[in-house]
Amino acid sequence: MPKISFLYSDGSKKEVDAPVGLSVLEIAHQNNIDLEGACEGSLACSTCHVIVDSEWFDILPEATEDEQDMLDLAFGLTHTSRLGCQIIMTEELDGLIVKLPSATRNMMG
Repeated sequence: MPKISFLYSDGSKKEVDAPVGLSVLEIAHQNNIDLEGACEGSLACSTCHVIVDSEWFDILPEATEDEQDMLDLAFGLTHTSRLGCQIIMTEELDGLIVKLPSATRNMMG
């Protein structure tokens, strides 16, 4: 089974199983990793913002215009930022590394 590593802002790391077909957000929730996802993956917020390791960023499918619009609202945006709900695991992404930002900006609620 593919794996994904979540890097925390304090420098610690958690590697978990990443079933093919699930989003990074769903995998985080299954493993009690604090990735908010206020809109439950409906592309209506930026609270599942993750920073993709630069070695992995170009392997991902390009972000849609809707995802880019939501990313503009994310706290601590970087050039390798993506929304966790939009990264779907594949065999090719085995070993993916994403960093959790130090804060999120929740416009919902």
